[in-house]
Formats: sequence, C-alpha cells, structure tokens
Amino acid sequence: MPQLLSVLSKFKDEYLNTTPKKLKIIDAYLLYILLTGIIQFIYCCLVGTFPFNSFLSGFISCVSSFILAVCLRLQINTQNKDDFKGISPERAFADFIFAHVILHLVIMNFIG
Repeated sequence: MPQLLSVLSKFKDEYLNTTPKKLKIIDAYLLYILLTGIIQFIYCCLVGTFPFNSFLSGFISCVSSFILAVCLRLQINTQNKDDFKGISPERAFADFIFAHVILHLVIMNFIG
C-alpha cells in the first residue's frame, strides 16, 4: 500500500509540473463528461429508462463528447506534433467545435 501511495504521489507531482495548462483544462472537461455519463447510467439503473430515447441520447452524447475531447487532447499535445503535421491547435479546436455542433444536431434530432 505505501508503494501505491508513493506512485500516485509521484504521478500527481509530475502531472502538475509538466502538463501544460491547456491540457489540464481538457482533462478537467474529460473528467466532467465521465462523471456525467456515470451519473446518467446510475440514474438509469435506479429509476428506469422510461423515455429510452432521452437516456440513449444523453449517454451517447457523453460518450461522443468524451471521444471528441480525447481527439482534441491528442492533437493539441506538443509531444504528438509529429503525428499531426499541418494541424495547428487552432484548427484542432475549430474541428472539435464543428464536430460538436454536428453531434448535438444529431442528438437533438434523435431525442424527437
């Protein structure tokens, strides 16, 4: 157990010292989306899925938003710039916003 605490402490220190602020903001957004999806799933298990389209739309929105945010994080991370040549952080963010608009138009259409 002390080794686990030591590893977690070192991970936290390295994350706080070496991760750029932009990536920390995206990570906070990812945590928010993850918690929202978990809360929706727990609510569905406890209360039921009466308007099933609404539950499905909300949960698919959380999963899709999480995936889009992970893609944004990968493209903005400076360690991955060799993999994403020609894609500036501004373009990555614009693509992220465009994909979110399309996603939420589809989600709103699916709700009915």
